[in-house]
Amino acid sequence: MTVLDRFRLDDKVAIVTGASSGLGVGFAVALAEAGADVALAARRIDRLATVAASVEAAGRRAITHGTDVSRPEDCTDLVEATVEAFGRVDVLVNNAGVSTMSPATREDPAEFRRVVDINLNGAYWMAQACGRVMKPGSSIINIGSVLGFTTDRGLPQAAYCSTKAAIVGLTRELAQQWGGRKGIRVNALAPGYFPSEMTDQLPADYIAEMMERRVPMRRTGRIDELTPALVFLASDASSYVNGISLPVDGGLLTG
Repeated sequence: MTVLDRFRLDDKVAIVTGASSGLGVGFAVALAEAGADVALAARRIDRLATVAASVEAAGRRAITHGTDVSRPEDCTDLVEATVEAFGRVDVLVNNAGVSTMSPATREDPAEFRRVVDINLNGAYWMAQACGRVMKPGSSIINIGSVLGFTTDRGLPQAAYCSTKAAIVGLTRELAQQWGGRKGIRVNALAPGYFPSEMTDQLPADYIAEMMERRVPMRRTGRIDELTPALVFLASDASSYVNGISLPVDGGLLTG
């Protein structure tokens, strides 16, 4: 097997949550291009047909499934549907996520709980459901954020930053529990600023100022600069990588 062969995902089966837009779309297509069949999950199931077509255009199979990851029963249903369709689950990409931008003294408790339920609890319920059926050699990738290590220094995002910091701890703990006993690797990907529905909510001048002040490369990332890191963590190329959080941020965390 060559070095490049180790990055292939031929005949693997991946689940991508939050696959209806933004980074989730890019992740799903990249996994398909690397050789995986993909189960696409999101609350907005009507948006998944286009993503499924892109997966199939890459020569792989796709299924779509309406899923609210904050509901453990939805996570179990998604995993069961994936096993029924493809016979196995080899890769989980825990991508579903939301954010708020409310000052800490005024944030509505229900709003804060919603972010925790989706970003943190949802990642755990999905990992739990997959961990029950995954075989040795499987990989779970939790999508964190550089905001799990630093702050935005301009916009109030207590709920989002808290959950992304918690993802780092969850990743380490599951890696410790499952890396040896189950042979399942658990890692996190920590993107910086990439175009997505979430970053589209930010003022354009704010993003430009952030890039100039905090990112040595002076620009936002492109999705094709993020997806290779995901494929690395999903594939046998990272077979001895377990429990890490990998920043892909243009150097933001150096500042």
